Amino acid sequence: MKAVIKHFISYPVLGNAIFIAIFLFGLLAFNNMKTTFFPDVPTDTIFVSAAYPGASPEEIEEGITLKIEDELKGVTGIDRVTSTSTENSAIITVELLPGYDANVLLQEVTNAVDQINLFPDGMGRIRVYKQEQIDFVVAYAIYGDIGLDQLKTYARRIERDLRNREGMTKITLSGFPEEEIEVSVREDALRAFGLTFEEVARSVSASNLKITGGTVLTSEEELLIRADNKGYYAEELEDLVVRTGANGAPVLLRQVADVRDRWSDDPNRSYYNGKRAVIIDISKSAEQDMFTIARQASAYMNDFDERHDDISVSLLRDGSGIVQQRANILTSNGIVGIVLVVLFLSFSLNPRMAFWVALSIPLCFAGMFVLGTFYGLTINVVSLLAMILVVGILVDDGIVIAESIYQEHEKGLKPIDAAVKGTMEVLPSVIAAVLTTIIFFMIFLFLDGSFGQRFKDIAF
Repeated sequence: MKAVIKHFISYPVLGNAIFIAIFLFGLLAFNNMKTTFFPDVPTDTIFVSAAYPGASPEEIEEGITLKIEDELKGVTGIDRVTSTSTENSAIITVELLPGYDANVLLQEVTNAVDQINLFPDGMGRIRVYKQEQIDFVVAYAIYGDIGLDQLKTYARRIERDLRNREGMTKITLSGFPEEEIEVSVREDALRAFGLTFEEVARSVSASNLKITGGTVLTSEEELLIRADNKGYYAEELEDLVVRTGANGAPVLLRQVADVRDRWSDDPNRSYYNGKRAVIIDISKSAEQDMFTIARQASAYMNDFDERHDDISVSLLRDGSGIVQQRANILTSNGIVGIVLVVLFLSFSLNPRMAFWVALSIPLCFAGMFVLGTFYGLTINVVSLLAMILVVGILVDDGIVIAESIYQEHEKGLKPIDAAVKGTMEVLPSVIAAVLTTIIFFMIFLFLDGSFGQRFKDIAF
């Protein structure tokens, strides 16, 4: 070790070249790092969902949930299975053991569920899917003195425009209930036309559909036959034929019922500044960059707000702002640390030595960014917290070594000899201190579950 230290001190060109290379590669690695809110965590949860319209929670549990749970007991790699049975549906949550591939187990769980052939009649298709890691980015509220239907139209337009931009795929709208078409049958009209409620219901159900009628092959081409009679608004259903009378005159739906568009009874409503609003949530997948999406969304929303006087757009929550805030804290702490080190060491030692000690802060971070590229590190709230914690630790060892070298030089040794002897005297203590820090933070590598996965960046 002494020979290595003396070689680098005697031939500073090699050390300076390594120093510059670490800085350049660190800067390049930092620019290529993704920004996320939380660290990228491998999926460790699989969901199985089933729908059974009209069934009670007890029927759901007995006919669906328990059968799926029993079948999953033989699948290797499952840590725990929990389920929730509610009216009309069931959801089974499958948690995986560490070290198992979620994609492989997804297929095994799917195969296990497919082997069950005693499900109740009338049950919908079972969905088996794994949990996708989605990070919240930003949320906006659009509001104004207009109707909810107009607000929803604006929100759908914003959603469509944002999805057309590269990388923006996770957009959800909330703040309004589902739209429904209400058909209110008039009893007196039913009696006048000799109809029953069931006949009207069957007629609406049978006629309001979109189906394929097969193909017709000619000598020149193949024609696809489709019946598209599905209505999405009340006015499209008003002229639906309920029955054809004996004289050939049709009885239309509007003659026996009041058909109107309405909102469902779901109390899902949002208000902003006392006005009805629609909330637009924008998220990202693991492959996308938070800052890029936030900038694109901000630019579009500001432009949309300027072009429309009847509505307003306001920022509700900004996840990228929290990450940027942490990054600003790290930057300011680093700058303050460098200034204080240079200032105080200049008084007690000398300015040149203080400069090189202070330079250890950006050098260590540059090296960390280079290694983080291979580790898969992202800029997120956890990794930034770890960086903030170690800013002060980084200069401690440099100060100890610099002070030891300075003392040896004050005793009359030549600069090279003082640097070698001063470093070797405190090197065991410095190594012990570094190992102590490493061992302490390595605890985060051995935490289980999603909590441990999220905080592994601190150990790195």
